[in-house]
Amino acid sequence: MANRLAAETSPYLRQHADNPVHWQPWDAAALAQARAEDKPILLSIGYSACHWCHVMAHECFEDPEVAALMNRLFINIKVDREERPDLDQIYQLAQQILTGQSGGWPLTMFLTPEGQPFYGGTYFPKQRRYGRPGLPELCENIAATYRQRDPEIRQQNAALREALENTLPSAGAVANLVDVPIAWLRNHLLNIHDSRDGGFGGAPKFPHAPDLALLLDRHVAHGDGEAGAAALLTLGRMARGGLYDQLGGGFFRYSVDERWEIPHFEKMLYDNGLLLGLYADAWAASGDPLFARAAEGIARWVMTEMQSPDGGYYAALDADSEGEEGKFYVWQREEVRALLDDGQWRVAAAHWGLDQPPNFENRHWHLKVAEPLAPGEEEALAAATRILLTARGERVPPGLDDKILTGWNALMIRGLVRAARVFDRSDWLASARRALEFIRQRLWQGDHLLATLRPGLPPLGAYLDDHAFLLEALLEMFQADFRSDDLDFARQLADALLERFEDREAGGLFFTAHDHETLIHRPKPGHDNATPSGNGVAARALQRLGHLCGEDRYLESARRILHLYQPQFAQQPAGMATFLDALEEALTPPRIIILGGPEAELRQWQRRLAAMFQAHTLILAPGTQPGLPEALQRPVTPRVNAWVCQGVSCLAPIADLAELITP
Repeated sequence: MANRLAAETSPYLRQHADNPVHWQPWDAAALAQARAEDKPILLSIGYSACHWCHVMAHECFEDPEVAALMNRLFINIKVDREERPDLDQIYQLAQQILTGQSGGWPLTMFLTPEGQPFYGGTYFPKQRRYGRPGLPELCENIAATYRQRDPEIRQQNAALREALENTLPSAGAVANLVDVPIAWLRNHLLNIHDSRDGGFGGAPKFPHAPDLALLLDRHVAHGDGEAGAAALLTLGRMARGGLYDQLGGGFFRYSVDERWEIPHFEKMLYDNGLLLGLYADAWAASGDPLFARAAEGIARWVMTEMQSPDGGYYAALDADSEGEEGKFYVWQREEVRALLDDGQWRVAAAHWGLDQPPNFENRHWHLKVAEPLAPGEEEALAAATRILLTARGERVPPGLDDKILTGWNALMIRGLVRAARVFDRSDWLASARRALEFIRQRLWQGDHLLATLRPGLPPLGAYLDDHAFLLEALLEMFQADFRSDDLDFARQLADALLERFEDREAGGLFFTAHDHETLIHRPKPGHDNATPSGNGVAARALQRLGHLCGEDRYLESARRILHLYQPQFAQQPAGMATFLDALEEALTPPRIIILGGPEAELRQWQRRLAAMFQAHTLILAPGTQPGLPEALQRPVTPRVNAWVCQGVSCLAPIADLAELITP
């Protein structure tokens, strides 16, 4: 069987279509071939923007001798972790259990023909180095092990299946929900917070948006100045550093150093969606123009570089161009000097650190904010930015992964709508509305949601995260541009989520639907990772939808999720910030402000309220649209009134905006 990746829709898989390796997609034909030939499977999981995936491909998969060895010994299957996060979750977890080491990409797993993993790792070079065996040597050893040690492999597989099952949450004894874990996580984050450079721990540093959101929420909702200072310091350092693209806007995936100076140069849609809403909230809480600049940069980047003509947002930009990581983004000092006039150069060199030694591989400059601008220098820097952007645009750009993923689009829609509300940007809202309509028209199939478009290939049903993130995006859209058909869509989506993913016996939501392909394990994840926990987001969104619509079944499902995971976040809350945010709203229901009255004045109230960061508050102006649930219906009034409700209690209508916004 030859390489079958040319017909795939994933840009990552198509990158490997010309390899001499006989790559197969993960499908019934490939798995059947492994069983028929009794060959082990070499499973390689990665994604298009992954630098070390490219390195391993160049060293090994493009080498005819290595490919011939792989073809002789294995059925070789290539998986895009962004299309198949279910497979990635399972085999990353298996790798950690088998080796005791953290995973990553590329993930290299060796499976029995039945899909049971018996050895794994991440990147392997062609020859032994970095303390890792060479891939050809490893392949020979693994194939021999499979042929000679079948009883041991079967015994290990049984133990692994048990270990995987033990990762599923168990509610234990029923106990009342309490807020103790929230305080514990707050203290833990402050203990590991870097008080000089921000962030948590040392290098490499990731943004950890849910943790920063929790600290900012403690500041705004509870007057916790220490938590707020930590969140704002981190967000400020990130925005001034090289993690942020100082010319084109948007954030890279993570920093390889503790100062946020040199990033891993991938730009991922999900990171920027999460950070966009967070920077909008940081600006609303502090008024710092740096946060407004970062939010504006993300929004500009996603609208100009990442939005498809049909409205959906693309997935990612590669770390590499012309085979080198970061080549598109870094500069030679002499190159910049030649492009700018004397005044522009003086301002730009000091501001971006071009008058300092090179900071990337000891020979290039990656731009950061080294010195703040002096009064009157803004125009010169703006001109320098335009000139350098034009020059950079003439370079060979990084590869674009043009998949449109439902869950990642939902994260960006939510962030962009939140920022549009805070900054009163109708163009940002229009962009988010286009993306939402794309999902509704192209990826919502009757009562089924798809994870991505795959023209000409079998559809991929959406996962837990796709449903949960999209439901939360709709809840944000309600607050900016309330439409009754959005509410109808949200209720259909919530019903599909519970019908297709809920564990009706134990509570909680599986990552895959009940009719999904049967795999060796069915995860029910609870921790935040690169994206927030799907179960945590679902609990928060179901609670909010339940309060808005007066639907107890949504509230009950959310309570069951929280009770199931309570032993986990009670004993070890680290990595569960999204769950703890949902927990806080379970203990104290969110405040709901329903506005009604003349359109022009009503919009003024909306703008004023949106520009204030009000934690655990939903602000809606549903008007008199047909089909509203009773909980949202309010009488028509000649002037604007606000009805404020929390749980089952509502205040008398408020007709004075000053009274409404007074703490």
